[in-house]
Amino acid sequence: MSNLNDLTALALPSGRSLVADETESRLSLSLEGQPLIRLRLFREPALHIEVEERFGLPAGQAFWAACYWLFARNPDCQYLTWRLGEAPTEALLSGLLIPTETVGEYRCERTLFWQLPQPWLGALRTDSYPQQMVISAGKRHPLRPAKPRGEVYRRFDARLGAWISLRSVEIEQDLVCFNRWQNSPRVASFWEEEGSLQKHREYLNKLDADPHTLTLIGCFDDQPFAYFEAYWAKEDRIAPFYDAGDYDRGIHMLVGEEAHRGPHKVASWLSALVHYLFLDDPRTQRVVAEPRADNAKMIGHMHNQCFHCEKEFDFPHKRAALMVLGRERFFDRCKLA
Repeated sequence: MSNLNDLTALALPSGRSLVADETESRLSLSLEGQPLIRLRLFREPALHIEVEERFGLPAGQAFWAACYWLFARNPDCQYLTWRLGEAPTEALLSGLLIPTETVGEYRCERTLFWQLPQPWLGALRTDSYPQQMVISAGKRHPLRPAKPRGEVYRRFDARLGAWISLRSVEIEQDLVCFNRWQNSPRVASFWEEEGSLQKHREYLNKLDADPHTLTLIGCFDDQPFAYFEAYWAKEDRIAPFYDAGDYDRGIHMLVGEEAHRGPHKVASWLSALVHYLFLDDPRTQRVVAEPRADNAKMIGHMHNQCFHCEKEFDFPHKRAALMVLGRERFFDRCKLA
């Protein structure tokens, strides 16, 4: 685990690096060696920021970079107050900054900052996919967009000191790994999907053709370690067991590589997975999961990431715990860094 007090640079998904020179009263940021912005910091009673000088990039991008740095340095910080001589139009339109009752003061709220989709998403949708209600398999739900291909999410986890990324499953590329993971006794005890390469090829092909489920590979520093299924709850077998919203997402989770187990790794990948699903469609209000009710370790990890257990219920094949995390709670409590 990295010490955030020692942080001097943050890598961005674009490949560029944000470098900082920070003292108690000043912060200077540069991007790939080019000066970006220089700020004065007033830390008492709460952090206030004034711009001394800005270089090159548009104001909105410079303000975003400064907010990212300060929130990453202090995951417990809930808001930043900016004192600006003129209204920051671009930042106000995006929601990066919001006006306060004091003339010339604007706030960046952590809960809003982490809902801005770029630069974390692999492909940015210009707007929410239009809603058209359809019926499939006897269930009424919104028509779903085409599933993305390739990398969908990337963020440098400053606490872990590693990249966490998500990409869509490429069956021929990932089949051997998936087969090995499913045949691990630890995984098999919960997933119960042991079998041959052919069985697992058919399993993945079936999900690839299913518009309600997105299969993902989780990577640390671009090395695959986990398999996830993200599904639209309204069309899933879970729907009859709770009041599923039209844009609720559900998750199935499998960590295959033993070296990437442990609570600090779960905190990184689970928060990234949930973050991606909330960013993917701003209408998504809840992420749910249904681990086996006796999977105390996984349920404990989910509690640590602010999920709550709404109830237990019976699937035909297992007694399940309904784990729920609301959008508001996630962005209010998230420790993304």
